[in-house]
Amino acid sequence: MARLAAAPSFPAVTTLVLAGTGKTGRRVLARLSARGVPVRAGSRSTAPPFDWEDRRTWRRALEDTSAVYVAYAPDLAYPGAATAVARLARDAGARRLVLLSRRGEDGAAEAEQALRASGAPWTIVRASSLSQIFSEGHLLEPVLAGEVVLPARPVGEPFVDADDVADVAVAALTEDGHSGRTYEVTGPRLLTFAEAVEEIAEAAGREIRYVRVSMERYEAMLAAQRTPLACISLLKYLFAEVLDGRNARPAFGVQQALGREPRDFADYAHATAATGVWEGATVS
Repeated sequence: MARLAAAPSFPAVTTLVLAGTGKTGRRVLARLSARGVPVRAGSRSTAPPFDWEDRRTWRRALEDTSAVYVAYAPDLAYPGAATAVARLARDAGARRLVLLSRRGEDGAAEAEQALRASGAPWTIVRASSLSQIFSEGHLLEPVLAGEVVLPARPVGEPFVDADDVADVAVAALTEDGHSGRTYEVTGPRLLTFAEAVEEIAEAAGREIRYVRVSMERYEAMLAAQRTPLACISLLKYLFAEVLDGRNARPAFGVQQALGREPRDFADYAHATAATGVWEGATVS
């Protein structure tokens, strides 16, 4: 009697997160893992490794992926990298490719266009500034010190919660109906940086001052703190160009993707204050 051939063994399809250490990437990984979705972060230390600076790692890392989440970063070789990764993901069989883009940035717009032209099934999540820059980003230390010094103009920004961004990204990675959509995700209202700091101070029960300075003084302050030149250049670009009022309007991407309202900055501030992350000595 002839033996039946063994069924071929196929690797489990996996969602690859090429932003696993970032504010949204960590949240996307956690949400997918909680759902039981096979997922891995793409980095130099993972197996197989993924290194943005070494294109030889890209193809192997993208093998056997069903979906890919990638966050735009201006220091990467966009739009070339965006196009190459999108096409490699498509060729590897990925059925969903989600790009976290940045609202109002020319480089991010180029990456979006590259993604659309790649032939891969895409979704774009175009986000305003994250609320978490005050608790997980470069403004945490100034908040703890009790004085936030910035060259920000007195224009409103609809800060969006990273949890909302992650929820939209996970929906696009796991559900039908999001392919070919661009979701512009923001918070529900505008706040200047001064108003945001004021709400954080109220929630934290501390005195935290906001001080507006010239771009020249801000750059000198960063240099004195030995901030890397690439970071200084990025911050200057953001405050001089991106945060010039072009984004001073809320959008409705969270509602469109999830059918619910986005989280308000005040809710973020009170929930974050309750964790104790903003406890620190105030400036006299």
